[in-house]
Amino acid sequence: MGALWLWGASDRTQRHLGLKFENNGQDFGAALVELPLVVVVGAVLPGLVWGLGAWLLTRRGRERSQVHG
Repeated sequence: MGALWLWGASDRTQRHLGLKFENNGQDFGAALVELPLVVVVGAVLPGLVWGLGAWLLTRRGRERSQVHG
């Protein structure tokens, strides 16, 4: 939801959707291309960050056990 909100609130998106002065520059094609990418990134990125954090924590734990073991 955060990625979708951030994308929708950006000036670039507002400009493409025509929410600026007199709907100048309205381009729904850009929204149709960007929206699926935003949804995919918003769904995948949290899992990648969590996985990276878990990997780093387990790696750090293994290094400590080898030093003290």
